[in-house]
Amino acid sequence: MSRTEPAERAQVPGRTAEGRPGARTAHGEPGARAVYAVRSFGLLRNEIGTTFRRRRTVVLLAVLACVPVLVGIAVRVHTGDGGGGGGPAFISLITNNGLFLVFTSLAATLPVFLPMALGVVAGDAIAGEAHAGTLRYLLVAPAGRTRLLLVKYATALVFSLVATLVVAASALAVGALLFPLGEVTLLSGTAVPFTEGLLRALAVAGVVALSLTGVAALGLFVSTLTGSGIAAMATTVGLVLTVQILDTLPQLAAVQPYLFPHYWLSFADLLRDPVYWDDIRTNLGLQAAYTLVLGSAAWARFTTRDITG
Repeated sequence: MSRTEPAERAQVPGRTAEGRPGARTAHGEPGARAVYAVRSFGLLRNEIGTTFRRRRTVVLLAVLACVPVLVGIAVRVHTGDGGGGGGPAFISLITNNGLFLVFTSLAATLPVFLPMALGVVAGDAIAGEAHAGTLRYLLVAPAGRTRLLLVKYATALVFSLVATLVVAASALAVGALLFPLGEVTLLSGTAVPFTEGLLRALAVAGVVALSLTGVAALGLFVSTLTGSGIAAMATTVGLVLTVQILDTLPQLAAVQPYLFPHYWLSFADLLRDPVYWDDIRTNLGLQAAYTLVLGSAAWARFTTRDITG
């Protein structure tokens, strides 16, 4: 994945005190001082727009959208050939209700695809700016570093939510095309209307997105340690995969409940009646703890960093 942003930035006149290119005030006047006075909401909106306009982001979302298509076709072909209903969680239920393709796709993408995509975005957040040579503008306004760090993290969270919704929307569309829709039988055996099933699917997507907040904080912290966007992305993805491997080793059972991926699949408890909230709460609390610790480390590193490039 090559970085094209430096060239794009070089074509736009005007830099902010925080290194954002081409931003302007409400009066259209360029300049570092005027742009620095723009509210944080404007900076966040600009950062989100920049992130989602990148070809890399579009490709990542397109790949995520293809996963439900492949899963749906595989299940359709398998059942069409007279295959049984076995397989991973939720797959045996897809043939009866296409809505379960949403849950299956989220379960399939959560361990690898979603964290990798988020790792790319979060890992490049600060390191990419350093590679582009724009972080040096922070030296004239050190107080702006905290705001920029928060904006970068918020942008990563927005990407996490959008990526999760892309997977869910693609799965719902494919499920509606290939399989019947209707009353949803939950994992506990309770049948609920399709509309309630949709609401539960939306809740599942929300929990999945929140489950990745720890990964976003990890990527942001790694991004403050290096000036290479590629190195930060690779390190973040590598760490996420390593922690997931550790979460599967029986010898580490004592520490596994403290690893951020351990409760990722707890979203399945939303498909029970009544909902089992214990593991979901534990998962969200664990993500909050990782966000606090890694976010604090990222802030401490970034606010004291000597930026010369």
